[in-house]
Amino acid sequence: MKIVRFWDGNKVSYGSLEDDIVWPIEGDVYGDYSLSSKSLALKEVQLLAPCEPTKIICIGLNYHDHAKEMNLPVPKYPVVFLKPPSSVTGPGTNIIYPKQCTRMDYEAELAIVIGSVTKNIEPEDALDNVLGYTCANDVTARNLQPKDGQWTIAKSFDTFSPIGPYIVTDISPDNLNVKLLLNGEIKQSSNTSQLMFSIPFIISYLSKVMTIFPGDIIITGTPAGVGPMEPGDTVTVEIENIGKLTNLVTLK
Repeated sequence: MKIVRFWDGNKVSYGSLEDDIVWPIEGDVYGDYSLSSKSLALKEVQLLAPCEPTKIICIGLNYHDHAKEMNLPVPKYPVVFLKPPSSVTGPGTNIIYPKQCTRMDYEAELAIVIGSVTKNIEPEDALDNVLGYTCANDVTARNLQPKDGQWTIAKSFDTFSPIGPYIVTDISPDNLNVKLLLNGEIKQSSNTSQLMFSIPFIISYLSKVMTIFPGDIIITGTPAGVGPMEPGDTVTVEIENIGKLTNLVTLK
């Protein structure tokens, strides 16, 4: 199932996407719901970020090749940081290049969308708490990253968390090709089988620190090939069996 969140000209709704047809969801997408008998053509609606997280939990340095290109040691435990929900934007929107930034980088990532309240779970139960998966771009103002020894400022600008275009509920995350294309040229290409820390481990590890709520997102790290974007660039995150998330970089 492909879950979308969309604007139909009157209100924001969730829906199920099938063959360019959107079937609005009636009820709670994280609980009990049914599909409306009235459908909409995909071209008639505007796709939004497919969920509304209370937080975006990020895993850094989770691909061996990325740690190597950043000249950083392989971590013994997941490197964790947060991005605010105000950084979220959806498919087809603009990524704003802030005035404070002299280098803005793309980072293609698989995003986990949590489907139920998750606290103190073990890895073997972790996937039961997942609604599905989507594409994410962990945009980073690289020149600001070392400023205070933390990553929050560099990664928290508005529009720095594009996600979408939809949530896919019925796939395994263990062996998915992850790519990033800049103006049509492949810059990153890897596979989730290369993750240092598995998705069940990550969810369990985080759940023993903080409560994770329905709609919250965990982005799982980026592979090698991270590089800069400039105003006017088109950037696409493409993940096998999920889809393509495309955004334009602009100054405003």
